[in-house]
This record gives sequence, structure tokens and C-alpha cells, in this order.
Amino acid sequence: MSKYVIKVGEGSCGMAAGAGKVYAALERELNEKQCGEAARLTITGCIGMCYLEPIVDVYVSGGKDNSGRTHKMYCRTDAKFAALLAEAIANDSIDNDALSKYEPAEEDKQFLEKQTRIALRHCGRINPESIEEYVDADGYKALKKVLLGMKPEEVIDTIKTSGLAGRGGAGFPTWFKWNAAREAKSETGNKYLICNADEGDPGAFMDRAVIESDPHNLIEGMLIGAYAIGATEAVVYVRAEYPLAIIRLKKAIAQAEEAGFLGDNILGSGFSCRLRIKAGAGAFVCGEETALIESLEGQRGMPRLKPPFPAQKGYWQQPSNINNVETFANVPWILLNGGEAFAALGTEDSKGTKVFALTGKIRRGGLVEIPMGKTLRDVIFDIGGGIRDGREFKAVQMGGPSGGCIPKELLDTVIDYKKLSATGAIMGSGGMVVMDDSTCMVEMARFFLDFTTKESCGKCIHCRLGTKRMLEILTRIVNGEGREGDVELLEELCRTIKDGALCGLGQTAPNPVLTTIRYFRNEYDAHIKEKRCPAHACKALVRYAIDPEKCRGCTACARKCPTGAISGKVKEPHAIDTEKCIRCGSCYDTCRFGAVVKE
Repeated sequence: MSKYVIKVGEGSCGMAAGAGKVYAALERELNEKQCGEAARLTITGCIGMCYLEPIVDVYVSGGKDNSGRTHKMYCRTDAKFAALLAEAIANDSIDNDALSKYEPAEEDKQFLEKQTRIALRHCGRINPESIEEYVDADGYKALKKVLLGMKPEEVIDTIKTSGLAGRGGAGFPTWFKWNAAREAKSETGNKYLICNADEGDPGAFMDRAVIESDPHNLIEGMLIGAYAIGATEAVVYVRAEYPLAIIRLKKAIAQAEEAGFLGDNILGSGFSCRLRIKAGAGAFVCGEETALIESLEGQRGMPRLKPPFPAQKGYWQQPSNINNVETFANVPWILLNGGEAFAALGTEDSKGTKVFALTGKIRRGGLVEIPMGKTLRDVIFDIGGGIRDGREFKAVQMGGPSGGCIPKELLDTVIDYKKLSATGAIMGSGGMVVMDDSTCMVEMARFFLDFTTKESCGKCIHCRLGTKRMLEILTRIVNGEGREGDVELLEELCRTIKDGALCGLGQTAPNPVLTTIRYFRNEYDAHIKEKRCPAHACKALVRYAIDPEKCRGCTACARKCPTGAISGKVKEPHAIDTEKCIRCGSCYDTCRFGAVVKE
């Protein structure tokens, strides 16, 4: 056994930050210094600290922790780090000042220390391409327990006791869906279990990270679910934009089949199940379960009328169950530790933990898993470190395009399904986009409406035309052409669309508009009545001026101005001709003295 085990974080975030180059550099340096026997180089997935990538973990044998190894984490690594680490290993000591510069700061350690990890428990810890490491981490123990000692009804009862709700957004009780599919009669004898990995919310990457970092956990959870409902075929519907996730899931499926955890007569139990992958084309509406089923069948992804529900007539009109990645990722832990252990976490109405993708104007962005019942403040400030660049927190968008914007006055809102719904937002799949005081909330509403308008399947008039009309009004407002009565018209359209749309996409599309009107009505009024953007973010409503007290007359802004709108003599205050100014902002970005201001 090698004394040093080096793990390079090769999730998508790590790879984007240069983890592949770090791995190659480590491989080269370790070979050159003949560290082959002393060190083993491997990979792991995303631990969630995306803002510190590329991350390298080094485990040293002879430690005092439970694994018999001490652990050191190194962040923002590069080729220089690779050379330093290889040199330290060749000298049999990694305790030196040169390497310590790459260790995370004390405040960064809080990012992980303040989390409770169940769905993400293996992410960034094991090699996602090694079934042996998964098994060593108690992988497939829950499957053995279920297949060799539990009836399907007992499995469903355990999930019921846990209080696990679907983590895809709606928060529907998982046990109820499983039980409905189990009790449904199939005309052909076939039942299907489907994993919805069509993660489409802007700023959301929870499901991608789980598949990339812990694919066997997803497979195990799906197999337990398939056994519970009586399905012999399972499908993972994952968007094609997740190539690394698909590659690793394919490897995991092949490994599980070879090891006897997947396929015919699994573990000699008599239960058989096949699992395959369907790469989706990236249509946001296919996150809706009936549209997903249509896509699986080779049709255009458009929602079906309900009832019948998928549990009665789903894939190929047979009983089907659909849950998302995070839901299945919790299942093995629950079956191994008991439903009561999961239910002990969270609140009365929302049990267990929830994974969030923390993005936007946040200091420490990445994946966060916390027990339900924590507050938005806990996540954004205690774990995420608050707002970057010293700016003020303004709002957080919860639930993606279908969610809503929660203002700073509600920072102490408890994170559970009912409390978040009361704010006008939703839990959603777990996207959490943080905004600071430079964000225009009217433009934010317009951005999300632009997204949902483009992603509407067009099947129902309310969504197809209603979102288009709303987008036109919002675009008019941010362009400085807002009219009296526009806000009231937006509210009327929101109510009409919510009441008349066929599926969840249309029914929730008005949420960003309704919440921004509810909490930031003053910004709408400023845009419409005063032709002013309080955040100075809407280009059509921004005016640039030069403060004569600060202007040094360096002429830098004049030389950068593309229209010659700035005039003045050297070492004398300059001025901007508003008739010529096209509001490109080049003068604002160029001035080193803060003399150019937005009005």
C-alpha cells in the first residue's frame, strides 16, 4: 500500500479550472522523482468547493483518524504545486511552508464543516470510476439488505418513515409515488423506473455533480426503487450537455453489471433489472415528468394532460415512477441507517437534508448540503461567506426560472417547502442565485421570462403567448419605454397564466415577476415613472457624467470613447456630451480616479 494517496478533483468545475493539467503535471513530476512506490495518483469528484478548484487531496498513512490516514487539502493548485508536492513526497514529508500556501484558509474550512452530507457523502471522497472504492465506503450494502431481507412493502414503509420528499422541485412524498406505481396494474406486466436528470435551471448543477462524483450511489438508489415498485427496467434521462456525467455513469453501469449488482438475478435474489441512459436534447420543459416521458418515447417533449398520472399510465402507457437524482441519492443511506435517522433531520414538514447550488455574487460558491430548517442567512453568509467585493446583499433567486426572488428583509426565512412557498418562491431543485445591490430586479425578472418564453413547448396558449406578452412589457420597461399601468397588466397576465397553463413550466413562469413586483415595486416605479434604474444596470436608463472635483484631466476616457462624446483639455476637468454618448460604459471602466459616475 502506498504511503501517499493523491486525489485530484476532476468534476466539471475542477476540469474547467485546470485539474486535468494538474493531474498530468503530478504524473510527470512523480515519475521523474521516482515516487511510484510511495505515492498513488488517482481522481475524485467534486467536493462542492467549486470556488477553490483545482483541489488536490493527499492522504498519508499512519494518521490518527478513522481511516488510518491523515488528510490534507490543497486548493487552487497548478503546475508549480505539482513540482512542490512531488519533491516533498520524494523527501517523505509534506509539512513545509511552500505547500502550506495552497491549504484552505480557516474560513474556507467552514464551508464543509457547517454542512450535513447524505446525498453528497461520497462526493469528492472516492474515485467515481472505481466500484471498489464505492463498495469500501459501504456501497451496495443497502441493496443487499433490501434484496436479501426485505419485502417491497417494507422498503416503501421505510421511505415513508423517513419523510423523504421528491427533491426535483414539487416536494411530493416519495413513498406515495412508489406505492402508487407498485399498486398499479400493468397490461403487459412491465413497469418502469425513471431518473429525471434533466437539470435545466440556470445556475443549478446538483444532479450533474452527483452523477459525476458518485454514480454508483445513483444506481443503487434506483435499483432499490425499482425493486420497491416492481420495475425490471430503469432509465436515466440526462441532458446531453453533461458529457462527463454520461461517461462516468456508463462506466458505473458496466462495473455494476460485471459485479452482479445490476442485470439478471441480482445477488441471487431473483430480482432482475436493466438500466440504460437516454441523453436528452436540453429542452427545459422535459424536466416536467410527462414531457420527459414523451421525449423518452421519441416524441417531441410536450406535457400530457393529467390524469392519468405516470404511476398509472406513464412510459409506453405502463405504470412508471419518476424521481430526480438527489432523491435517489438519499435512498441507500436511508435504507442502511433507517427511516428514523433521516426523519430526525430537518423540520416537521420537511425532513432530511437538501442540496443547493450556491452561485451568483457570493464569495464561496459551490455545492451545499444542509438539514432542512436552516435559514437563508445560514447558507448565504455562514457557509457561502456572504457577498463578494464588499457589496450589500439584495436578494436570492430560489427555484430557478420557476422560482422567485427573496429580499434581504426575509434572510431569516427557514428553508423548508412551506416557508419558502409563503415568500412566493419555491424550493425547486436547489438553485440558489445570490444577487447584490448592483442587480436590477426588473432586468432579473426579464432575464428569467426570456428563458421561460424560449423554453415553452408552445402547446398551450396561456404559456406560449402569455409569457411572450409579459416579456414584451418587461423589455419595454428596462428600455426606458415603460407606461403607466404596465405593472398592473403584468400582474393580470401572471394570474391568467398561472390559472390556465397546462404544466408546471407555465404555471410557475410568473413567479419571478410576481416576487419582484411584491418586494421591489419601487424599482418598477423608478423605471416607468422616473425613467431611472436604481441599480444603474439597465443600459437605456443609465446616464454618465464626470465629477469635476475628481477629474484629473488625464484624457484616458476621451481616448477610449468610441463616439468622441468626451471633451476637455489636458489636466483640466472633462465633460460628456449626452447627445453623443451611446452609454457603452468604456469611460466608466477606464477612469482610475472614480471621476466618471452613473446617474
